[in-house]
Amino acid sequence: MRKKIEDILKGVKIKKIVGNINTEVRGLNFDSRKIKNGYLFVAINGTNTDGHKYIDKAIADGAIAIVCEKNQQENDNNICFICVEDSAEALGIIASNFYDNPSQKLKLIGVTGTNGKTTTASLLYRLFISIGYKTGLMSTIKNYINNREMPAKYTTPDSLSFNSLLNEMVLEGCQYCFVELSSHAIAQKRIAGLMFTGGIFTNITHDHLDYHKTFREYLNVKKSFFDNLQKNAFVLTNIDDKNGQVVIQNTKAKKYTYSLRSFADFNVKIIEKHFDGMLLEIENKEIWTLLTGAFNAYNFLSVYAVGKILGIEKEKLLTKLSAVKPVEGRFEAIRKNGITAIIDYAHTPDALKNVLKTINEIRTTECELISIVGAGGDRDKTKRPIMAKIAIGLSDKVILTSDNPRTENPDKIIEDMYKGIEQKYASKVLKITDRETAIKTAVLIANENDIILIAGKGHENYQEINGVRKYFDDKEKIIELGFALK
Repeated sequence: MRKKIEDILKGVKIKKIVGNINTEVRGLNFDSRKIKNGYLFVAINGTNTDGHKYIDKAIADGAIAIVCEKNQQENDNNICFICVEDSAEALGIIASNFYDNPSQKLKLIGVTGTNGKTTTASLLYRLFISIGYKTGLMSTIKNYINNREMPAKYTTPDSLSFNSLLNEMVLEGCQYCFVELSSHAIAQKRIAGLMFTGGIFTNITHDHLDYHKTFREYLNVKKSFFDNLQKNAFVLTNIDDKNGQVVIQNTKAKKYTYSLRSFADFNVKIIEKHFDGMLLEIENKEIWTLLTGAFNAYNFLSVYAVGKILGIEKEKLLTKLSAVKPVEGRFEAIRKNGITAIIDYAHTPDALKNVLKTINEIRTTECELISIVGAGGDRDKTKRPIMAKIAIGLSDKVILTSDNPRTENPDKIIEDMYKGIEQKYASKVLKITDRETAIKTAVLIANENDIILIAGKGHENYQEINGVRKYFDDKEKIIELGFALK
């Protein structure tokens, strides 16, 4: 693929150009290590490093055009320099132009919020595939182009990978693409230049304050996605969240609401709740779903609502949704000798509270709940004691263990969590650093009918320790101990 520089600059806020923009480039990248002869290099001042430091290396490796924020010295190497206001934003627009704006050739729907993004996006993908639409998915767990599976490195890919994936989807005939939008991706302009058909707001709670610093900043980043939607797009928001109306107050898109508690465009009522599913009532119709918990009722309702908004007939929606399986690592129940182990990705205070409340609503009084909880290293430290406090408040016993310590000492992370434990509960708490030992201990102390919650990692099949990812899968570990999927 080759494109003239002037063609891929359309829509970019340019301050100055030095050189010939009538030249063709054969590729582009923001990573100087991936620059080849005839490429355009975008120098971004990122979180960890400043790409402007690598301009000379990019040129030495064959770059013939440079996009940057800082003025460069005149040169006689036939290099075209484009000085822009914001390199990260420019990359998104340039990438979209380079791939012929693929987001305009299918219906792109973004899902954002603290919790529920993966389940909502994944269920939408599965629903539309089951109906017969060619569909794409970009999620925390995996990316899909129709039924072709690809690994996912981040919740939301960088803008170059994003457009490349969208282009592949278009070439394979995809009509829809559902994508998780993390707050990091929105803040870092990874979605610049994309045309969204719709946006979904799930909820917003305490998370990522290591990056955003304040909750207000975190909220405003989420809100900015909806602010930028076009008037021919739609937005679906959860009005049971106190910020559900706030995030969409300035959007130009058509607004829809969903709720379990208030009057809204779309409502659902939970009739029965079990570990292996629940009975719901939606628009005067009862439907059984393999999902369970109020948090999943919200996810289910948002998927139903999007289906209706996009023109799918009610009976078809309900029939297909009743058969959709839960997302991997999201409230997965595995059993052995009357003991139920539940694996869930809950790694924020609100998500942990929701999962524990759901378990407590379903379990009988004679069984105990043992919760295995950890917290990630090099991330928001303020939520550590909060999560431990929630865990002991809603469990009979708690095992504090290692999650992904990354470059931190796991024992220090556990001690940070332990600060949230009141002295009167100390006898109910164990501190076991090794996660496998923690899981084995929970199984040893569990009696028939007890429930073990293994929280924090869900679908992840690794532990990151001292910057190295080591294979580790919560589900595999519990299955090795004789548990089996129902």
